[in-house]
Amino acid sequence: MTQTKRKAILLAGGTGSRLMPVTRAISKQLLPIYNKPMVYYPLTTLMLSDLRDIAIITTPEQQSSFANLIGDGAQWGLNIEYIAQPEPEGISQAYILAEAFLDGHPSCLILGDNLFFGADLPKQLSRANQGQTASVFATHVRNPEAYGVVEFRGERPIKIVEKPQEFISNYAVTGLYYLPSDAPDRARQLSKSARGEYEITDLLNGYIEDEALSVEKLGRGYAWLDTGTHAALLDAGNFVRTLEDRQGLQVGSPDEIALQKGWISTEDFEARIDLHGKSSYGAYLKSVVKN
Repeated sequence: MTQTKRKAILLAGGTGSRLMPVTRAISKQLLPIYNKPMVYYPLTTLMLSDLRDIAIITTPEQQSSFANLIGDGAQWGLNIEYIAQPEPEGISQAYILAEAFLDGHPSCLILGDNLFFGADLPKQLSRANQGQTASVFATHVRNPEAYGVVEFRGERPIKIVEKPQEFISNYAVTGLYYLPSDAPDRARQLSKSARGEYEITDLLNGYIEDEALSVEKLGRGYAWLDTGTHAALLDAGNFVRTLEDRQGLQVGSPDEIALQKGWISTEDFEARIDLHGKSSYGAYLKSVVKN
């Protein structure tokens, strides 16, 4: 059976309340992580998963700022659309807002403040992308009580618990979800939680109850950073700076990934170099062409 092409959702709405007062003036996902805007990192994760039809969900006020930065994605061989989120009502709301965009396609949703890194990450992304059932990524954390955590029976997930009071496992669910085409229908059937949101945990647990969810574990050598606080934002910037300074390679460059995948030509790539002025990012793009 031929698999229906998967589409992607990048959720970049919300109020960014944990990063105020900065986020009173600018979207959290437009803040810099070292030398690139935060949104570049989840965007390139989608690109590494070979996803090119992407809806970016933003607040109505910030939509023009994202469009000024990213445009329609054609410069990277992408097709990007924008969807406004009038009020933040939980991650599962994204599937309802993006229902027309998805148009019956399976989806991959990534949170706009998540950064993933690992040498074999593209392989795991590809495996999840090709899967026919729901799939989430989980990573080992020191303090699981601060996250949504997967409870296992053997290797089979049996429940996801939000901020568990008692230990059930060290595997926290990250902000990356590969779901089948029925995700919008399932999201519409959810009730709001006590905090007034359509919870992603409730949506995922529905798939678990139907034995239709698999968990991709990110092992040693992978990094997952949630950049939703001032400290986490600084940690992420230092992480990227250390990697790039030591290796001389960029993390989260949509231009380089588009060139590597053959989505743009060398001529298209070279035309973008001058747009970045005298920045370190522009200098890196020059070195890519030279090498």
